[in-house]
Amino acid sequence: MSSAIVFGGATAAKPPTLLKKHLSAVAKFHSPKPNLTRFEFQKRIQYPNGSASLRSVLRLRVSSNDAQFKSAPENNNQHKQQLQPSFTEFITSERVKVVAMLALALALCNADRVVMSVAIVPLSLANGWSRAFAGIVQSSFLWGYLLSPIGGGMLVDNYGGKVVMAWGVALWSLATFLTPFAAESSLLALLAVRALLGLAEGVALPSMNNMVARWFPQTERARAVGISMAGFQLGCAIGLTLAPILMSQGGIFGPFVIFGLSGFLWVLVWLSAASSTPDRSPQISKYELEYILNKRQHSFPVESKKVKGIPPFRRLLSKMPTWSLIVANAMHSWGFFVVLSWMPIYFNSVYRVDIRQAAWFSAVPWVVMAIMNYLAGFWSDMMIQSGTSVTLTRKIMQSIGFVGPGLSLIGLATARNPSVASAWLTLAFGLKSFGHSGFLVNFQEIAPQYSGVIHGMANTAGTVAAIIGTVGAGFFVELFGSFRGFLLLTSLLYFFAALFYCKFSTGERVNFDDPVG
Repeated sequence: MSSAIVFGGATAAKPPTLLKKHLSAVAKFHSPKPNLTRFEFQKRIQYPNGSASLRSVLRLRVSSNDAQFKSAPENNNQHKQQLQPSFTEFITSERVKVVAMLALALALCNADRVVMSVAIVPLSLANGWSRAFAGIVQSSFLWGYLLSPIGGGMLVDNYGGKVVMAWGVALWSLATFLTPFAAESSLLALLAVRALLGLAEGVALPSMNNMVARWFPQTERARAVGISMAGFQLGCAIGLTLAPILMSQGGIFGPFVIFGLSGFLWVLVWLSAASSTPDRSPQISKYELEYILNKRQHSFPVESKKVKGIPPFRRLLSKMPTWSLIVANAMHSWGFFVVLSWMPIYFNSVYRVDIRQAAWFSAVPWVVMAIMNYLAGFWSDMMIQSGTSVTLTRKIMQSIGFVGPGLSLIGLATARNPSVASAWLTLAFGLKSFGHSGFLVNFQEIAPQYSGVIHGMANTAGTVAAIIGTVGAGFFVELFGSFRGFLLLTSLLYFFAALFYCKFSTGERVNFDDPVG
């Protein structure tokens, strides 16, 4: 057995007696174990005469195949390759099971949102609502969503994603389940229960981001977010496709009852099967746990100290990387909610297609986006593993995620038939998914200890933008008689947001402890 001892500031032909004893104790305590990862320790040695101090660094590397101590440079590549999991190990790992549950939660989250996008058509006909008023009813969800992200982000920073996500799913499932009874009671009750839905769903994305950061190393984080957001997009497809079918079988409010009960079932499984961190999971293998912990040593820490009291909002807002995330999230939400709320009506009014076909045309892009989410995340992770800087990787992903949809919406606005329009819409949202490997992964990278509250601020800005876009689209159509002009406006905003993000974003940790001058 050999050891590598590096002495800084002095050379010694023979280690001091004290150091020998220390090495012997360490070697005895850290006997070789299967799959043991790297550990380092530093010990300041004081010579007996007290005249000089010496720092010695011992780097010990032990694997299941090699019980010898080796120097860091010699074994670095071999050790890195040994710890890299195979594709089979990745997809069967406990962390993928956790992210699959997160994807299912986000699928329910979006399905509960979009049901109203389909139900709003018969509701408007039955109640004589104008398009502007229908936009107000749709935006009532956003009233609650406007209030919860910052508070929800603070809760996530303090209590973790598991608990906050469980409460969120339980509350929004209750709101979804109560929607039929509220609609039959009064318009005010309907608006209130939709606002409750938004209030509860405001914690979903910060909770997801928190769980991903705890369970996945940085080189896998974009893929994990991609899987989660694939569930988010599939929720749109599920809601838009199944809602008309369920409505034909169980009335206008059938989908609300089915999706609400599904959410209660998810909460029971989540609380019994998921753990807030890998080290608390009874199902995780020793290999996977050591892999995650080892990778964290080379990435940003995610177990940061909890934020006590009121976060330093002024300092957070004094940094341009924070604003790059706020602008990116605002534009993402603008485009997302405009399409989510108005595409069924758009296809119905512009192309005169049946409402079931309108739901189908609106659902297809979300399926493509779900697939592209993982592919974009995989590409992003591979870029980082191959040596591309995190900052450049995030900017490339976000540029595709904004410029691509901006160009595609121009094509959508000029399409002459529903098939071509659906193709442009599919392309727009397939490219939009690259943004999830851009700004959405960026919160934990710039501020691990404040990621929840920054995400909350960005979501609040996004909600304001979504309200303006959702309500503004209805008024824009009534004033100018065309939805195509609003699509062109959205395209220009996409281009501006891409430039802003590329100018001010970073993949490095930002120091928010500096006082604001």
